[in-house]
Amino acid sequence: MRRRSWLFVPGADEAAHRAAARSGADVIILELEDFTPPALRPRARSAAAKAFGLWREAGAAAAVRVNPLDGEGLADLMGVLPARPDYVLMSKVETPDQVLALERATEGAFDLVPNIGSAAALIAVGDIARASRRVRALLLASEDLVADLGTQRTRGGAELAYARARFLLECRAAGAEPIDCPYTFSDAKGARADARYARQLGYRMKSLVEPKHAKLVNAAFTASAAELRKARRIVAAFERARAAGRDRARVDGALVEVPIYAAAKRLLAEHEDGPMDPAARIG
Repeated sequence: MRRRSWLFVPGADEAAHRAAARSGADVIILELEDFTPPALRPRARSAAAKAFGLWREAGAAAAVRVNPLDGEGLADLMGVLPARPDYVLMSKVETPDQVLALERATEGAFDLVPNIGSAAALIAVGDIARASRRVRALLLASEDLVADLGTQRTRGGAELAYARARFLLECRAAGAEPIDCPYTFSDAKGARADARYARQLGYRMKSLVEPKHAKLVNAAFTASAAELRKARRIVAAFERARAAGRDRARVDGALVEVPIYAAAKRLLAEHEDGPMDPAARIG
């Protein structure tokens, strides 16, 4: 299964759970942190099994985001883990020790996805990613980060440009998959542009908070027919060149060397040879 779009859903809102199932999102996250007021969290935890079943019937993976363990995180885990989420996300992770504590509290096969939402956490991404083999991906939590930086969120996203680029580099260096931050405005045009920008940076996954944006995100992170055709031409040209004893090829006036050939092969493998699940391939 592909893991392009990661949709956050209010934990106690059953209508939102049903809407999420219809959204086309690849991963749906039962949100027990800010989207769910503390008084509603017990009800949200008890809704996990029904929600996860609904989402899996729709073809999506089921996930949960819990609060930090020094808050309501342990209660969240006790209430939701019996429903066996595919991924456990935790908010406000800043240190490897928090990851190790989450690992101990979630014995089993649950993949862990720390959420990075502060300047201190961004600087420590590499150590956080390497803290546990069960960390296959990390998510950039933009709203917490913007607040920590003392700025405001804009549609253009200039305030997050450096953070998004650095987060991707740190995750890649640590062998973990980066999940881009959500576009938190409602307009489709901006959501599409933001998703395309993320893919241009190198992301293969993106979080979102608006169900209507799921299909836009999926489309942005799926290679077009033209991209696949060009990748096939690159692979064929390079392999012909190597068979003839040449070190490189030329396609559309551009030189094709080993890194470009490898990127084309990777694109084809992800979109043609099987389901694209980068997180499952890491570790």
